[in-house]
Amino acid sequence: MPALNINGKMHQVSVDPRTPLLWVLRDTIGLTGTKYGCGIAQCGACTVHVDGVAMRSCQVPLNAVAGKKITTIEGLAENGVLSKVQQAWLEHDVPQCGYCQSGMIMAATALLKSNPQPTDQDIDAAMTNICRCGTYQQVRAAIHAAAKA
Repeated sequence: MPALNINGKMHQVSVDPRTPLLWVLRDTIGLTGTKYGCGIAQCGACTVHVDGVAMRSCQVPLNAVAGKKITTIEGLAENGVLSKVQQAWLEHDVPQCGYCQSGMIMAATALLKSNPQPTDQDIDAAMTNICRCGTYQQVRAAIHAAAKA
């Protein structure tokens, strides 16, 4: 029974250790902000941070993250205050349908952690999440705004 550190809280789960992290987060723990999109790590809707690194949780088995720090979209805000990326997302009207947004925000947060002043080219290279609504220009603007915040 692995112990998981998710958003700073410990969770004991009793599931097959090969279960993808996405399903443990959603179905076992009840954190539904992380979305299922494609199931093959291509779309990015399921992006979370594992020890600060953005990962596609649909392809990460539970046994690969035991003992690591996992952060989901629910863990980005602190004391009710949105992160600078979340705030920029709102200010730049990024979400349309919103389905991909939690994964996008997680990927953008990881990008800014590793590259605090990304260029458009850096953003395009790092943001491989798919948005069916096509809000890529707003995503880029929000990332630039968050970088300045």
